[in-house]
Amino acid sequence: MDHPDYARRRQTMVRQQIASRGVDDDRVLAALREVARERFLPDSARDAAYEEVSLRLEDGRLLPQAYVQAVALAALALRGDEKVLEIGTGCGYGSALLARLAAQVRTVEPDARLAERAAGVFALLGLREVHVRHGEASAGWEQEGPYDAILVQPGIEASEPSLRSQLRVGGRLVMAQGGSPTVLELVRTRRVSELRFESEDLADLRLAPEVPAGPARAGSRRGQAGAAEHAQARLSVAVGRAGEAFEDLEAAELEPLLRRIGRARVVLIGEATHGTSEFYRMRQRITRALIERRGFDFVAVEGDWPDCARIDQYVRNAEEPAARWKAFARFPAWMWRNREVAAFVDWLREWNAQQQPRLRTAFYGLDLYSLYGSIERVLEYLERVDPQTARLARQRYGCLSPWEDDPAGYARATMTAGYRSCEADVVAMLRELLHARSSYGGYDGERFLDALQNARLVANAERYYRTMYYGSRESWNLRDGHMFETLRTLLDFRGPQSRAVVWAHNSHVGDSAATEMALRGEFNLGRLCRKAFGSQAYAIGFGTHAGQVAAADSWGADMQVMELRPSAAGSHERVFHDSGVPGLLLPLRSLPADPDLAGLRESRLQRAVGVLYRPLTEMASHYFESVLPEQYDEYIWFDRSHAVTPLDSLSLEGVPETYPFGV
Repeated sequence: MDHPDYARRRQTMVRQQIASRGVDDDRVLAALREVARERFLPDSARDAAYEEVSLRLEDGRLLPQAYVQAVALAALALRGDEKVLEIGTGCGYGSALLARLAAQVRTVEPDARLAERAAGVFALLGLREVHVRHGEASAGWEQEGPYDAILVQPGIEASEPSLRSQLRVGGRLVMAQGGSPTVLELVRTRRVSELRFESEDLADLRLAPEVPAGPARAGSRRGQAGAAEHAQARLSVAVGRAGEAFEDLEAAELEPLLRRIGRARVVLIGEATHGTSEFYRMRQRITRALIERRGFDFVAVEGDWPDCARIDQYVRNAEEPAARWKAFARFPAWMWRNREVAAFVDWLREWNAQQQPRLRTAFYGLDLYSLYGSIERVLEYLERVDPQTARLARQRYGCLSPWEDDPAGYARATMTAGYRSCEADVVAMLRELLHARSSYGGYDGERFLDALQNARLVANAERYYRTMYYGSRESWNLRDGHMFETLRTLLDFRGPQSRAVVWAHNSHVGDSAATEMALRGEFNLGRLCRKAFGSQAYAIGFGTHAGQVAAADSWGADMQVMELRPSAAGSHERVFHDSGVPGLLLPLRSLPADPDLAGLRESRLQRAVGVLYRPLTEMASHYFESVLPEQYDEYIWFDRSHAVTPLDSLSLEGVPETYPFGV
């Protein structure tokens, strides 16, 4: 009989840890609600059955959190009449879930003891549709094949070619594997014909922290925990000692930081969330100082090129009439349409008004989401300088017009057999502009740069939306590669002495080689800048312990001011919080030779909140592993923080027509 407390916790797990994170397969969710996870665990692990943790079982096998298994099961797309092969029976929990989703389940376990134990559990639970066999993982169970679906459980090493040969035509193989103990790559392979297979990267999954189970001695664990806590306490004290503390953001002394930045050509300034006021205001204080005291030429942000062009027009070309569109009006509007950014934009306009036109500081966008806004800008430019080419551009870009209200729908359409992608058309348009560089560029360098960059954005955005359904690695790398390419284009355009300030999330500005992103084959803007500019790139990261943050709980939803959970134990943020300092600038490139600081070079969890915040699944949704001194050159800490203040219609009443954030 199902224990009432376990049943309640199971429903909560499915709602908070799985359904809220986008798993929407009703049959998978129903199976997770029905199968009693605790029945497959030893007594010592049952209390943690429905927590978002990985469980190290008595035999050494790792049982990942239920979310990882849910994503893998959803990827199988089972209807209920299939014959399924599972590789890696383990404790049998995954097999029991498959029994709810398919007609027949065959499962292979390389460990004889686990296979025997699982068979006993299946008999006890009456799971007659599940048959278990002890055998080599890569060999599968050919005699029982072919199969409609094969699932390789996390942590099991198996040969894909030998398993996929056991699929029926139309069958799919899902493998949850990875080169790291904590990061998994979910890959799905379909058998298209007798000889042809197609593979796609579905997702990168991170295992939740581990909770040990079994007969490990409690005293030993307590002793190890005590030693770790003592070392972290010393580290926190050393961090407070090594950093430059401040009580108030506006009173923080920036001159030492400017000296450390020195003659860097690119200064990348991050943020740990897209909705924290302190990050925005300190970033702007630093940027103002770099413009006023160090002569930086432009600011480039993690924002769309056309929207930032509207800002640039306002801050540099006050004498020109206002553009028709308003900047950053789509989701997530609060990320840039807020009082903090507006204060900087107003300051930059006033600063530029005192400068000669050629010395004015520009404001550019690096991102590639503005597919259709960029198409409009290209067409407007060509109508002015070359109406004949403008007609050709309208024909080529017309391929994308059916998807104007739903760019992601274009990605789904290109997955349909026989649908022609728009790649050739948009790339041809980019080549056309590049070929005409000499004649168009003489017309107006700035306007040609704008048109060329918009054409490049359309080409890259088309590819981005087309690949976003095939795996996070490829789409992430394409996006950050585009941002770097745009930054290099701007530096080249502004001349060899130009210097840039970049605003983007920590996950973009910190060196990805120092994080678990590298294990997934991902790179980022910060990594590309370090490779290109070396010590001439200076990356600044931010962190906070607790407070409020402006975010949404799902894409396209309304912004909320949410409570930011206190930082996780053992994380970088908890180290800084335990220093007891309300605010801190820590120079990571030139850390003092203090042995107590050695722990800062260990890999720890770091929090990252974008425009979405899901506190109920925070550990899996918002934490990743990193080595802080290898990731950033400087780290700025705020122990408590507050949400940004969005600009609403009421607060914008009475602004001049030229104002880029107007209603």
